[in-house]
Amino acid sequence: MRMLLFIVFFSIGAAALGVSIFFDDLLRYYHNRQLLKVTETSLTRLESLNADYDALLQQLEKDPNLIERIGPAALGTEPADANAIYPKATPKQLAAARQALTEETNQQYVKPRIPAWISRCSKPARRAILFLAGGVLILISFVWFGPAKQSPEEQ
Repeated sequence: MRMLLFIVFFSIGAAALGVSIFFDDLLRYYHNRQLLKVTETSLTRLESLNADYDALLQQLEKDPNLIERIGPAALGTEPADANAIYPKATPKQLAAARQALTEETNQQYVKPRIPAWISRCSKPARRAILFLAGGVLILISFVWFGPAKQSPEEQ
């Protein structure tokens, strides 16, 4: 029973000391983890854009007339064919589409989600209390639950 209590008190004390000492590293770890997620999502978005552009380039290689058909619609110029009908986008519609695309990319760059227990330990006073409590728990575990000395009568 003494060994179990020693392990419990010592491990809790060591964890409290570790959190109080390595708090900045833990904060940096969670921040880097969130940045990694954002980077991975932007990387997958860029890969999908590359795949789309590769498919478009393959279509352009197969059909050279595609440039003549897509060009006026993409550039907003009048088509060479009088019978062709291209959709006209107003500047207001283009601005709305641009804003929607930028909002989508801006939503990825949110503030890192830090666990609540780390945010509670962010104040220096609480870190000092956590350090002292961990030290006290380690001392208690060694003093009260350490190996029992045998009395001279028992020897």
